[in-house]
Amino acid sequence: MAITGSGSLPIPLFVFVISVAFLSKGAAETVTVDGQNLATDNVSVIEGETATISCRVKNNDDSVIQLLNPNRQTIYFREVRPLKDSRFQLVNFSDNELRVSLSNVSLSDEGRYVCQLYTDPPQEAYADITVLVPPGNPIIESREDVVSEGNETELTCTAMGSKPAASIRWMKGEEELTGETTVEETYDRMFTVTSRVRFSVTKEDDGVPVDCIIDHPAVKDLLAQRHLEVLYKPEVKIVVSYPDGLTREGDNLDLTCIAEGKPHPHQINWLRVDDDVPPHAVVTGSDLYIENLNKSYNGTYRCVASNAVGEAYDDYILYVYDSRASDGAPQKIDHAVIGGVVAVVMFAILCALIVLGRYFARHKGTYFTHEAKGADDAADADTAIINAEGGHNNSDEKKEYYI
Repeated sequence: MAITGSGSLPIPLFVFVISVAFLSKGAAETVTVDGQNLATDNVSVIEGETATISCRVKNNDDSVIQLLNPNRQTIYFREVRPLKDSRFQLVNFSDNELRVSLSNVSLSDEGRYVCQLYTDPPQEAYADITVLVPPGNPIIESREDVVSEGNETELTCTAMGSKPAASIRWMKGEEELTGETTVEETYDRMFTVTSRVRFSVTKEDDGVPVDCIIDHPAVKDLLAQRHLEVLYKPEVKIVVSYPDGLTREGDNLDLTCIAEGKPHPHQINWLRVDDDVPPHAVVTGSDLYIENLNKSYNGTYRCVASNAVGEAYDDYILYVYDSRASDGAPQKIDHAVIGGVVAVVMFAILCALIVLGRYFARHKGTYFTHEAKGADDAADADTAIINAEGGHNNSDEKKEYYI
């Protein structure tokens, strides 16, 4: 029995498989007809790439194989191509396989293709072709160009024109962020995905990259990046330029205020807490200079720096020593060290007492041993008592008595 397709040639029943390099195939569809096995696979192909369509038959009994497109038009009848679409090219034809390539795949090629094997009755197997469309380059936008520390910022990332819909991930440096995602389907079966992320920033976030990463089966390593610009109040530190050691009466004092912030501090002021700065003190920019120190200048001197974000300060406590004071005078007492020394001394004394006690005990025992030595030679208890009380002399008398 002959079946006529869009061409003028008879159409046999056949099976086909479509495969694309670097893309995984769908599950194969196998149809068994009187000992003949027909196999085909679903496949995903990237738009613009080339797909390979393979119709496989086991134990073929010379039945004719043909391939139909989703509109059931004959693409190939055996090795002949009735369809006037030059993108289809014959790769291999044998009794067991009909393999056809389809180049420059587009969305219009998507659908169910039919393999027909001309038997009685004719048999069919089906394979669905899915066309993948990668998204365009993602666009990342920020609600504001710069943000002050402690405030919240919002970033938006958009991936347009993909099929299927892409997924979006966020990374801030090495930290993963969670965004809110919306998906919109357009009239041409394409998808636009938008993700928004919000977080509070600190001064440590200044210059840190934020990545919008696109995950899609048709593309790899697609991302957009934006570096954070964070404004923060100054960090202030007072450095003693002179003197190197103690501040003594008659010496000069030179202090430098180092202040860093974003934006750079526009104002640096020196003041004395709870009192006025000495009248002859000289302030030059970030430096404070006081000459001919005396004890009336003792107090806390403060450097205050400010910018558009806020202000911060650092304190220096001035204590003027006598002119005769040595550099070793202002030593802090380390109570831990003192406690350790006391503990070592007490341990040494305790060890010495133990050694002396054992020494005296040993000598005392030896004396008693010699004193009672005569009792060891006594013939009975009474004699032993007499000998013990008399010491060595009684022992000698005992010996003389027996002689």
